[in-house]
Amino acid sequence: MKRDNKLWLTHLRSEGAVQHQALSDLRSALIYNLRGAVWNGALVDDAFIEDAVQDSIIRILNRLKQFEGRSQFLTWATSISIRVAISELRRRRWKDISLDELISDVSLVPEKAVDTSPEPNILREREAIIGIMYSLIQNSLTEKQRSALLAELKEMPQDEIARHIGSNRNAIYKLTHDARKRLKKGLEDVGYKMTDIQTIFAN
Repeated sequence: MKRDNKLWLTHLRSEGAVQHQALSDLRSALIYNLRGAVWNGALVDDAFIEDAVQDSIIRILNRLKQFEGRSQFLTWATSISIRVAISELRRRRWKDISLDELISDVSLVPEKAVDTSPEPNILREREAIIGIMYSLIQNSLTEKQRSALLAELKEMPQDEIARHIGSNRNAIYKLTHDARKRLKKGLEDVGYKMTDIQTIFAN
């Protein structure tokens, strides 16, 4: 059955057979769309897709009021299911990695900071800034701020950082936000403005 946006909302908010059929159609559409978006034989199989779609449908039903009709309903619903799947893949990636192991290597020097600049003076500026940041991280942050920020710099999701530290996402957001503010102030105290740093690392 083909539905427009209004009909999707009406049927999903209904009861009985009408809602059941709409949910079944939504499930089938999401399985097809999600398989095309994130399929990976090693990491994403049919069971993973089924679980992600099940979680997605619960979120979609809870967020029907948020759908504003700016896109097709299935496009909006699929975007939710993709976010659910990606979040779960990230969680699995970091599940067995300890925070201590992750932050034990505190080297912050990315290859692009030393290899791609054609200008020796730019290279020296980059290395100087990274050295200052390293010192600030080691000496100006609390232990929790340092752990959370280093984990975030190494792309650990905030939900996983919170799980390792025994906190929640909002607290981790504030922790890393405050840590970045301290780094910014520390860099400014030694004469580096954010606009200068952006220019140096953009070259």
